[in-house]
Order: sequence, then structure tokens, then C-alpha cells
Amino acid sequence: MKYHIQTLGCQMNTADSQRLASELEKLGYSAADDPDSADIHVINTCVVRQSAEDKAWGRLQQLKRMKAENPTLVIGLMGCLVGVRDPLRLRQRAPYVDVFLPPSEVAPLTQFLQDRNLEADSLTQQVAERARLNHYLDSMAPESRTELVLPPGQRGKLVSAHVPVVYGCSHACTFCIIPFRRGVERSRPVGEIVNEVRSLARQGVREITLLGQIVDRYGKDIPDGPNLADLLRVIHAVAEEENLLRIRFLTSHPSYFSTELMDTVAELPRLMPQFEVPVQAGNDEVLVNMKRGYTAQQYRELVNEIRRRVPDAAIHTDIIVGFPGESAAQFQDTYDLLEELRCDKAHLAMYSPREGTVSPGAWSMTCPRPRKSAAMPRSKPCKSASWRKSTRTTWARPWKSWWKKRSRASGGAARRRTSWCSLAMRAPIGAANWPTWRSPGAGRGACRGACLAQPRTTPPARSSP
Repeated sequence: MKYHIQTLGCQMNTADSQRLASELEKLGYSAADDPDSADIHVINTCVVRQSAEDKAWGRLQQLKRMKAENPTLVIGLMGCLVGVRDPLRLRQRAPYVDVFLPPSEVAPLTQFLQDRNLEADSLTQQVAERARLNHYLDSMAPESRTELVLPPGQRGKLVSAHVPVVYGCSHACTFCIIPFRRGVERSRPVGEIVNEVRSLARQGVREITLLGQIVDRYGKDIPDGPNLADLLRVIHAVAEEENLLRIRFLTSHPSYFSTELMDTVAELPRLMPQFEVPVQAGNDEVLVNMKRGYTAQQYRELVNEIRRRVPDAAIHTDIIVGFPGESAAQFQDTYDLLEELRCDKAHLAMYSPREGTVSPGAWSMTCPRPRKSAAMPRSKPCKSASWRKSTRTTWARPWKSWWKKRSRASGGAARRRTSWCSLAMRAPIGAANWPTWRSPGAGRGACRGACLAQPRTTPPARSSP
């Protein structure tokens, strides 16, 4: 029998889908080359933004029609749309779904399949698939036989894999639904993580990314437990034994990112100097409303300290545009912070209200919803050579269309008061890819990069194994 898993959302969902596929392989199922030919369909959902949730419901409607034509089809719904509580409302809304799987939990589906009465021909095929898998497991080391098993099509071909080290989150930012859907923070045992990393390496994986909603908080829920720096040293030793070339980790939080972690990355050669440290906003009042736990100045100091201790660091950040109550002046603070720090990459997202979080009702929605087409335009090439040439630039133009309408209604006064909104928020990743722009006193096509301060010096390239 064949299965198909559709994954929406973050890297944690990717890791959960990988583990589910492993358990299905152990039961004798195999991945379907064509999703329409699968006997088991699982959607691993995301609810961080409304668009992701809408996509999941759209796919469910397609599967509903398929199940009407084929009643034996098994439909599973997994992830943050299900959450950690009993999904009674989901059961009522989608009665055609056979199994609901909370985030990172694969047992409900495997138990359902084991208890389900299968026809004789399916049983025969399943026995054959299990025999094939047992032959593969017999060739593995004993300590790896119970660990993650990749589908046959990925063994020896998959380069990078994700390994969760801490599940859930206990920080509870006011805009975030994750703590309500993935539960409280739970760190995995070191031995369990090591065995999974080792088994992936022995199946041909050469890069692993350690995952956590706040990965820096690894071990903080265990009295006298190891911290993330300790875990990275253990994983690095395994990497040297198993020829694992690269180790990454994400996502970090500015309040928990320690100097010990910076020094560990600088010291160990297989740890990639890439840091995902979201700032979310550059205005202190907005950060307080978000319940982030730091100020813009503290974030500046953190970035400067990372660059001092790890000179070749690549720093990535996240920005939420249009948080409830955010004014144009407050957004300008975010713009100025990115312009000053010149992070290597910025993930930009419009604020999306989530039922159950604090932010939608706590502050008035004073800023308009930006049009996606206006908020995320692609950058255009520019001939400036100020930045590293092998990367790109991410831009945002939030609220531009809205302010143009206001400008026409006010005879141009709104545009003069908010000229910043016609400029692109930039998040350079080092390239000479500045878009052309129009500025006061500049001709059409003038280089945006020429009007900024000199960028920080690019350090020598870091050699990796």
C-alpha cells in the first residue's frame, strides 16, 4: 500500500512528516510516486498564518471528493490545525477525516492502520514490503535499527534532514498560536537525538538542522540538564565519526541567545555560522506589545556581539509587518534598524490574526492590511559592488497602495508626511542586487545602495569540510 504526506509550514513540520514516513515504512508501506495513487493521504498543517490554514482546508476538500469515490481511502490530518487538545470541532467540521494527529505525534495513524481490517491482497503486499524493510534493517548496526528510517527513494540521496531537539514552546508571544497548538516546552533526551542523527548519517545524509521553536531553550525544562551548547558538542563528535559535514540549528530567540553558544559555533568547524534570530519589530513599544522580552537596543548589541565573536556569521531575522496598533513612525523604526544592522536575510510576513492569541483584541488594528503583491516584490539587479555577489536581496513595500490612495484623497499631504512608505524595506544577503528606485533629487534608476552608509567589511570565506 502507498502513502502520501503533504507538508505545510515550518521545518518542524518537515521533521514530523519525516518521522511519520519512517514509521509507515517500518509497517511495510511505501511512498507513492503519484499522490493520486496513494491509499493513505496525510496533510501536515500549519496555522501560523491564515493563508496556510486556508490551503489545508482547500486540500481537504479535494480529498473529501476523492474519498466519496473511494471509501477505502484513509485521510489523516496532522499538525498545528489539530493541536494538542481533543479536536472535537475539527471532527464535526471534517467527519470524513479518519485520523487526527497532534503535532509530532505519529502513533494515532500507525495504531489506526494496525487495527484496521485489511483485505487479503493488501496484507500480502504489506508482508512483502515488510520483508524488504527487514532485510534493510538487518544490514544496519544494532543501535540504529529502531531509529528513523528514510523511504527507499531518499536513502543515499537526501543531503539535508531536520532533527527536532525541543518540542512545543512556553514563551507565548502575543501574536503566536504555536504554544496553544504544540503544547509546552519538552526537550528530547540527548541519547535519542544522537541515535537519530547517527541513523540519518548512515543513510547518506550529510547535513542536519537541529530544530526548536526556541532552540536556545533546549534543556531548560530539565533540572541540571544540558544546554544547547553542550548538545552541539556531542552532535559535533558524532558528525566527525559518521562523516556528517554540516550542523545547523534554528530558531533562536534574542532573550536566550548566549555568548557560550556563539563561542561554540566559532570553535567547532562543522557548526555552520548561520544564526536565525528574529527581531520581529524595531520599535520598543511594539516589542512590548508582542511580549518579546527585549528592546531594539538589546537586539543591536546582540548582533554586534555575534559579529565580534563569529566574524563570518550569517545573521537571518524575521519581521512582522502591520502588527495591531503599529503606526507609520513605529514601522520606520523597524526599517531603520534593518538599514543599520544589514542582516544577511530577512523573512518578511504580514501580520495574520490568530484566534486564541492576545494581539487581535488587545490593540486596535490601526494599520491597513498590506497587499501581498505590494509587500513582497522581487528585487532587480543593480551594478553596485558593495555586497557579496553570490546572494540576493529581499524587499518589502508595506502599505504602499493604501498610502497612495490616502495621498490622492488628501491632495498629496499624506504622501509628503509618509514618504518612507514608497521606499523598499531591504534585507541584504550580501549581493550586488540592489533594485533601482526613485528618490528626491535622483534620476530614474539611481542606485539605492549609493545613498546608504558603507556596509560592514565582508570577512574571509569560512572553509567547511
